Parts: sequence; C-alpha cells; structure tokens
Amino acid sequence: MAPAATATAQKPEEAPSKTIPIKESLAVQNPQLQEEELPKVLTGHKEPLKPSGALDKYEHFDSTPIIGREFPSLDIKELLRAPNSDDLIRDLAITISQRGVVFFRKQDNIDNDLQKELVQRLGELSGKPATSKLHIHPVNNAARGNDKDDEISVISSANAKKLSLYKYLNYNKKQTQRTQWHSDITFEPVPSDYALLRLTQLPKTGGDTLWASGYEVYDRISKPLQKFLETLTATYAQPGFKQAADNNGFKLFSSERGAPENVGEILEAIHPVIRTNPVTGWKSVFAFGHHVEKINGLSEDESKHFLDWFVQLVLENHDLQVRHRWQNVNDVAIWDNRSVYHAATPDYLEGDYGERSGSRSVSLGERPYLDPQSLSRREALRAQALAQETGA
Repeated sequence: MAPAATATAQKPEEAPSKTIPIKESLAVQNPQLQEEELPKVLTGHKEPLKPSGALDKYEHFDSTPIIGREFPSLDIKELLRAPNSDDLIRDLAITISQRGVVFFRKQDNIDNDLQKELVQRLGELSGKPATSKLHIHPVNNAARGNDKDDEISVISSANAKKLSLYKYLNYNKKQTQRTQWHSDITFEPVPSDYALLRLTQLPKTGGDTLWASGYEVYDRISKPLQKFLETLTATYAQPGFKQAADNNGFKLFSSERGAPENVGEILEAIHPVIRTNPVTGWKSVFAFGHHVEKINGLSEDESKHFLDWFVQLVLENHDLQVRHRWQNVNDVAIWDNRSVYHAATPDYLEGDYGERSGSRSVSLGERPYLDPQSLSRREALRAQALAQETGA
C-alpha cells in the first residue's frame, strides 16, 4: 500500500521574507509605468437666463419640435434700432440658445457691419466675457475674400475649391457626408457662442444646410454613460487649415483672433466632452465633428468609437435635425455653436448649378465648462412644466 501523500511530503524551505514599501514595489514591478496626468474638466456655474417676452409679438413658428425657429417677416435692422433693442436682442439670444438655430428671410437691409453688430451684441447681452469679440478665421478672412474685413469669414465654394478644402469629401464615391458635420472653431481656446450666416449668392438648387441638436444627443445617452462622459475632456484641433495654407503659399492668421487666448498657428485646444450652455443651463455633447481629434485618456479605438457613435446618433435620428433651404439672397441663419452642429450640403458642386457664397460673423463666448448641477434639456423642460402645473 502506497504511503499517504502527507507522509512523503517534504516540508518546503522557509523563504526569507522581505517587506517592500508600496512605492518601491510598484517601481520594481513597473519600472517604466507612469500614470498619464489627464486634463481636468473645467467646471463653473451661471444662472440660466429667462426671456422678457419682448420678442413674442413678432410672427414666428418652430421648424421642428426639437430644433429651429423661423421669423418669416421680422426685419433684423428693426431689432437693432428699436427703443428696446437691448431687450429684443437679449431675448433673441435666449431663443437661439434654446431652439439651437433661428432663421430670417430676405434681410435686404442688412450689411456686414450690421450683422457684425448683431452677433456681437447677442453675446454681450447674454453675458459673454468682455475680452471676447468677433472671431478672425485663420484661413477665411479678408486675405481670402473680396472684403477688407477680417471679422467677416467669407463662405465661398469657389475659394474652397481653390484651397482644396473639399478634397476630403471624396466626390467620386458619395457614400457618406458625415465628415461635413461640425461646430465652428472648437479648436480655439475660446470658441464661438453665436454665429450668423447671410448668403449673398445661391446656386440654382441645392446647398441646403442642416443643423442638429447637441442637447438632444445628450438626452439620448443612458444615465451611467452620461456621467462617465462628463468626466472626460477632448482635444480639438484642425491641422487641415495649416496644410491648406502651406499648399497654397500663405500664412495662417496667427495674431489675436478675437480673444487674447486665440493666438498662434497651432490650432488646438482642450475642452470638455460634455458642456453646459450658460444661457440655458442645459448640457450637450460638445465633442462632435471634424474639429475633434480625440477623447483624452481613452485608447485610440475607444476614442474613435465614441466620436463615431456621437455622429451616428445624429445620422440615425433625423428628428433631432432641421434642414434649411436657402430661398433668397440675404436669407440669414443664426445658431449657438455651444449646443448645435451643422453641415452644408455640397450637392451643387458637380454640374452647372452655380456657386454658393456668403458672409459669416462669429462671436466668441467663454471657455467651455461643465456645470455638474446643470440639467439636460428634457429634464429642464419637464421641471418647467411641473412648476407651471403646481403654480410654483
């Protein structure tokens, strides 16, 4: 009969013990491992603004339930010169921030100076920093257009063709236009609050612009994932502009571009993935479109997954979009870049449909931040409806 295992087992030699301090232990196990210090999410708080009702008398209708409003007969110059102009423009700013984008038809009384005045006052009367003025685009400034005004971004299909800015759209195989979607100049340390586009030349057909609600994208994300995304920042960059400048023999505008923080030829900034609009107090997904390079702290695959997924949420949910047809010369759209994205439709570029051009004025706002106590759009509207029901 074989002896029991316990009888034949030999007692192992006692290994000499050594107490290793925690720091030394980590260093021995991972001599090259150092935790990357991630950028912190900038936080802040501002009380949301409430409209006075000064704008209510003007005819208007909502373009869709979620996004867009049109004032079919309002004259913008009338707002600028009215006795209660500040109240009207402040209410217009609140309306734009709540509805995302607002449309006006055939504003033949407006020129570049008046549209610049309007978009700057929209920001000022809704509380933007005193140092934030009108943006000077690093490429589409006076040097690229016929005007001698750096605060007017010349939107021109003819210029874009010359600068090869359309080459990434791959017109030979029109399988997707997802790369068109963006918010303006998010690569700046101080990006835009409001932007105004007035088209001065229309193609025979085509050239529509689409806007989508960043508020609604946020609302369609599950709560646990919302909370995770709120902890993250992203790197926003646009190296394509530098490449276009180098390829065409000119320099980017590197002096102060409307705010002391916006200088230099490196078009890159770090902002939150989720930001709070200070006018409404609503959260939205900000890391969206072709000015976003990566989500910081995630792997390349993880970052790409989320950035692609944000765009996919817009592409697969047309109820959070509005598509605007430009009908007349001097039609105007004004939108809040903090909470909406937009995409032009380059369907007119092939064929004999003519060119599309316009004047864009872009106001600069505040450094993007997240208010941890802020609500989503749907949460805020539910709370507002409940307060009205209860008389609170």
